[in-house]
Amino acid sequence: MTDKIGVLGKKSGQRTQRSGVERVVNAPLPTVYGQFRAIGYIDHDRGDEQVALIHGEPGTDGVLVRLHSECLTGDAFGSQHCECGDQLAAALRAVVAEGSGIVVYLRGHEGRGIGLLAKLRAMALQAEGLDTVEANLALGLPVDARDYGAAAGILRDLDVRSVRLMSNNPRKREALIEHGIEVTEQVPLLIQPCESNITYLRTKRERMDHHLPHLDAVGQLT
Repeated sequence: MTDKIGVLGKKSGQRTQRSGVERVVNAPLPTVYGQFRAIGYIDHDRGDEQVALIHGEPGTDGVLVRLHSECLTGDAFGSQHCECGDQLAAALRAVVAEGSGIVVYLRGHEGRGIGLLAKLRAMALQAEGLDTVEANLALGLPVDARDYGAAAGILRDLDVRSVRLMSNNPRKREALIEHGIEVTEQVPLLIQPCESNITYLRTKRERMDHHLPHLDAVGQLT
């Protein structure tokens, strides 16, 4: 891995404005899943603090990677409205089982980029019968406002050239390719649905093109 920190951008008078991601810290992080290193970054373009959790020595090609969008309700509170918390846990277990890999935890992605309070407002509308797409649009917000430039910058800083991407979302694959990271394989990260999230998951499959073939075997949950 490179120790080079940051990318310098445009100059404004005598002041140099930074752009891209800057590596700030590398700390050991023992977890219930295994031993990781937490490498922290500043995203100078958006102002977010980001972190990459690294297990083992991932190398440069065919690295098992998860780009995980921040989800406070799912990751911290165990919400069953989505599958995010279970996906994060599954991804961390997967890289440990693999022997090496990277989970990039993307802050600023809450609610597919609309923010925590807007996400809660959208969830309230979903409780009234709208689906996740309709709820965002009813609030005058984009269906998906996430940007993956910082994720690609982090992977480049870690000397990763190609990845096996743990995701069901084709947009993540397309975004990495657009930013110059090769995706050699898209690895499904399928979570058993429950009554609280089956409608949400079906909407992601039918309206957002997520690859969720396991839903075909799921009947009507009551």
